[in-house]
Amino acid sequence: MAVGDAPRPSSASDGSDGHAPEDVPDSLSLVGAVSLGTGVMIGAGIFAITGQAAALAGDLFPLAFLAAALVVAFSAYSYVKLSNAFPSSGGIAMFLKEEYGLGATTGVFSLFMYVSMVINESLVARTFGAYTNQILDLTPASSWIPALGVLLLAIAFIVNLLGNRVIQTTEGAMAVIKIVGIALFAIVGLWFSNLANFTSGTDGAGFELSADGFLAAVAIGILAYKGFTTITNSGGEIIDPHRNTGRAIVISISICTVLYIALSVAVAGNLGLAEIIAAQDYALAEAARPAFGDAGVWLTVALAIVATASGVIASVFAASRMLAMLSRMKEVPHRHFGLPGTVRTHTMIYTVVFAMALTIAFDLRRIAALGAIFYLIMDIAIHWGILRHLRSRIDARPAIVAAAIALDLVVLGALLWVKASSDALILYVTAAGIAAIVIGERLFMRSHTDSEGNMTM
Repeated sequence: MAVGDAPRPSSASDGSDGHAPEDVPDSLSLVGAVSLGTGVMIGAGIFAITGQAAALAGDLFPLAFLAAALVVAFSAYSYVKLSNAFPSSGGIAMFLKEEYGLGATTGVFSLFMYVSMVINESLVARTFGAYTNQILDLTPASSWIPALGVLLLAIAFIVNLLGNRVIQTTEGAMAVIKIVGIALFAIVGLWFSNLANFTSGTDGAGFELSADGFLAAVAIGILAYKGFTTITNSGGEIIDPHRNTGRAIVISISICTVLYIALSVAVAGNLGLAEIIAAQDYALAEAARPAFGDAGVWLTVALAIVATASGVIASVFAASRMLAMLSRMKEVPHRHFGLPGTVRTHTMIYTVVFAMALTIAFDLRRIAALGAIFYLIMDIAIHWGILRHLRSRIDARPAIVAAAIALDLVVLGALLWVKASSDALILYVTAAGIAAIVIGERLFMRSHTDSEGNMTM
């Protein structure tokens, strides 16, 4: 065991069969699952991360998105194999349970994933605030941007309360708007691209290209794709889950890769590097200005609002389900605090409140770095669990899984190195978060299990 106690025996009654009482089998179609995946990816990706990738990789930031897609492709292999073998509402939590058994190791890495999902919500919510304020022009922006993000999180909570069919309908409509809108933006943006912008260099940008900076941009870029993992939480409700969960993952990543690369090239062709970095929280809106003027900015902001709203709704859907499953598996404590409704409703409340706090506390750069670190550590644990315990059960190719681990370690190391020299505070926050999760999980397991590892609650 990598973190703590020996695995506890599982039983269907503790939720370890991967299904929750609220699950409605066959209530989510393949298209609905793809909509959820692309909803999180597009919301978190191109709108929130383009400028940050440019600040780290310079004019090469479109290549950073391509490199991130390659890293994610290796990583997704493991998730497709796991999703087809163990479809459930627990998603990552259930995969870790299958790999490490019920116990502290599963609890710790599941919480890493949960935290990264909530961080993703706050990243997208704050991006919503940054783009929306380009139209509203509220001052001071430092207060109104997080306030608008909190408002979006509250709306996402209400939509999720209305149930799967409302979510699927909402996400489906938003997915069409996002994909069509972004594709048109990319096509027109490429048409009006200025070749000189691709070689604008670093004049006025205060930037120096480095290998570690490029790899750190790849690590941040992975956040643009990690939304595919939310699809793993729909296994208990998707039609034909043993087949469609994995298919939804592949389709979502493919769609977003094409859109991200086209759009990042369009941004690079319409703005110089200094301009992208100066407007990194709303780079796409600025990229529309040279070709379309203020009208283009308004249309881009409207598209960003739809994309980020969709991303938050989908992320709340997945994160609350994962935390609910962890509660049923008795991997984390759960208290009702007198709240009405089901366990899933309670975990939705906790998730949204946590995301609101992060939205208020951190800016986009720190939120993105924090999310990438937690996600990459968890991702390595998933791959290692396959190599150590499951590769014969799910017929996984060890070379591909080992390559995924190696790529994760390279980009994670680069991100940590860059942040250590430019923003050490986020590393202290990350270390404190990791320590709190590990210590808290071990204490919980120790105080709520008997000598044989059975729950005493």
